[in-house]
Amino acid sequence: MKKTELHLGPFQGITDVHFRNVFADHFEGIDKFFTPFFSGIHTENSKNLRTQEIAPATNNIHNLVPQLLSNDPDEIIRFSEQCAKLGYKEVNLNMGCPYPQVARKKRGSGLMPYSDLVAKIAQGTAGNFKTDFSIKCRLGYYGSNEIDELIPIFEQMQLSELIVHARLGTQMYGGKPDHEKFANIVSNYTGSIVYNGDIFNLTDYTLLGTRFPQVSKWMLGRGILADPFLAADIKAIAPNDYSIRKDIVYRFIMQLYLTRRKAKADNPAVIGRMKELWSYLSLSFSEPTLAWRLIRRSTDFEKYEEAVAQVFKNQSWIGAGFTSSGKMY
Repeated sequence: MKKTELHLGPFQGITDVHFRNVFADHFEGIDKFFTPFFSGIHTENSKNLRTQEIAPATNNIHNLVPQLLSNDPDEIIRFSEQCAKLGYKEVNLNMGCPYPQVARKKRGSGLMPYSDLVAKIAQGTAGNFKTDFSIKCRLGYYGSNEIDELIPIFEQMQLSELIVHARLGTQMYGGKPDHEKFANIVSNYTGSIVYNGDIFNLTDYTLLGTRFPQVSKWMLGRGILADPFLAADIKAIAPNDYSIRKDIVYRFIMQLYLTRRKAKADNPAVIGRMKELWSYLSLSFSEPTLAWRLIRRSTDFEKYEEAVAQVFKNQSWIGAGFTSSGKMY
């Protein structure tokens, strides 16, 4: 039986270096983390890579993969070279970001309709990587036939992994993943493939594992932001007592908050960062709408701390709050 490998997907504004480190202090089950994407690697010593987000001193580089948003083969190679110098063994190309401001520039999932451009990337990078190279993509931007033209190119690139979010770019995060299309990809792609899309609880994972027995690698996203025990539940290593889980979540959320305050010299923007996470995490409490309302209305550090204390005092932790119907607010 293949060993299950779980990845934590990157979220701009949420899964930064502070989140990853504090998360790893409190929760088990994740085998590989991905940075939110970098861009603008225009020089041989890019200032965009001289940051805590990627510095070996502040990251566990053994299970972290830096991600790049680009459609330029020279930039991709520069990124690989600079990450290799920092000690990283793998880099990842973002071909999955669905946001229109990215896609219209033929980057992220907006690159997928342009197989000629992807072929140029393959040709321009062939034999030049200093690290392993993986790609995170969607089925396409406008249509799922787009990936059909890319699979032969991906095969030629000898990717260390192909991570497929089984949606279109135009879907953003709405609608349902196309499992039929993903099954077709699994049948036709000979490399290592990772499934991504709507794994919100243990039942979702079990059903997908039955549907795709060939797949042993899975990327978790919104589900683990709502319930950080999701990976540990999948691997059957999470504590069964939900009061213990609630205590761990409290310690996690407070350590993350205090870490960010210290790192940002008490910049009020920290509250906004915490609210982004709480928009998911609140769903795993017994009264999620009330929990979110309390957090959302906090406007300074004191009010935020009062709101957090009130949520944890008055509500139960139920876990697995994110469902296929999406967030409720």
